[in-house]
Amino acid sequence: MDKPVSSDIVLIAGNSHPELANLIANRLGVKHGGCSVYHKSNRETMVEIGDSEIQGFFDVPVDNLRASPFLLQYIQESIPDYHNSVIVARNPGSAKKATSYAERLRLGIAVIHGEQREAESDMNDGRYSPPALASRTMEVGVGVPMHPAKEKPPINVVGDVGGRIAIMVDDMIDDVQSYVAAAEVLKERGAYKIYVLATHGLLSSDAPRLIEESPIDEVVVTNTVPHDVQKMQCPKIKTVDISILLAEAIRRIHNKESMSYLFKNVTLED
Repeated sequence: MDKPVSSDIVLIAGNSHPELANLIANRLGVKHGGCSVYHKSNRETMVEIGDSEIQGFFDVPVDNLRASPFLLQYIQESIPDYHNSVIVARNPGSAKKATSYAERLRLGIAVIHGEQREAESDMNDGRYSPPALASRTMEVGVGVPMHPAKEKPPINVVGDVGGRIAIMVDDMIDDVQSYVAAAEVLKERGAYKIYVLATHGLLSSDAPRLIEESPIDEVVVTNTVPHDVQKMQCPKIKTVDISILLAEAIRRIHNKESMSYLFKNVTLED
């Protein structure tokens, strides 16, 4: 880091990820302020800050964190023979992100398309409404043809993955069933190694077991979300530490410096 952070900064963090907060505080050389987050009996969220001398706040959100420089560097440094890789869009909607990775790494791209059932949570959020009725057949008399059932297009891969390393990229990975289904298709098409890279690794429910039993070789996520338990259940899950990225963001905001540096020069090393 070019300039030290002022000693009057206090890092305040909630209860969800104290390990990451401590890493950031240590990198900045600042103290970690006391903060307690809890729920009242009416489920109202309460926040209590123990340091009465705090005069102002600024926020560094991680919801839309661009950790792509770290994931790009992981590909270049940790995937053997990454030049023989192809970036894969798990569905047409993620083609833009896949193209961004492919262009920066100078790699080819492949897109998976066809009928691919999403997670159950996605099916219930309204994007597929109105739901299909059990029967829409009307008794209108003899000779009127019935409407044929809609045929589901098969899952297919546009692009050559045979004999290549397939790398799927995404912002978040939670329910992994669609990733496992995509990996099975990629394996059938001849991909000899399959990686999944995402910024946020929620990996809920039985995700560790599904990953371990799947053709996926590695799932690489950052430490924005704690997942130590999942890693103990599945050695295929790897973690990239991005505390240096968040610490540098705080330092630059405080010193009124350009934030674009974060996506050009910050690496996994100090």
